[in-house]
Amino acid sequence: MSRILRFLPLLILAAFVGAVSWRLSSPADEKITSKMLGQPVPSFALSPAVSGKPGLASSDLASGRPRMVNVFASWCVPCIAEAPLLAELNAKGAAIDAIAVRDKPEDVAEFLAVRGDPFQRIGADPESKAQLALGSSGVPETFIVDGRGIIRYQHMGPIEPADVPKLLAQWEAAK
Repeated sequence: MSRILRFLPLLILAAFVGAVSWRLSSPADEKITSKMLGQPVPSFALSPAVSGKPGLASSDLASGRPRMVNVFASWCVPCIAEAPLLAELNAKGAAIDAIAVRDKPEDVAEFLAVRGDPFQRIGADPESKAQLALGSSGVPETFIVDGRGIIRYQHMGPIEPADVPKLLAQWEAAK
């Protein structure tokens, strides 16, 4: 057997490992977005997550004016961090609704009592069905829906202070 043929399997393995390593180090697309952007909000009707506040239905998001929809959970640490910024967005005029994912009413109520409540409506999504229908990959996540019920913007992850102007601009653009 010739020398080259003995080392051929090793050379093929080295080429394969090199190709896989290169591809993993430079993915094609680092930003994951919802396939729902530009689409109508999927149909859903969520019961209230807490007493004294209405639930959320897709029809509420086609009210003629833009809405922010924040997908959150009381057990989510980044959701705690973004709570003051949601209050700031609300104070600046943004109408915000919420979907509480896999949460208990008493835990949501405590979260709102401690962290503030910028939400007009909060729907309970105990099985994440509405969350998944929106194309949300986790919590927290914020969507901007125009007055006709079309999803116009998606913000993945917690809102940071630098994100507030962009979210307000997107909200204004959805009018």
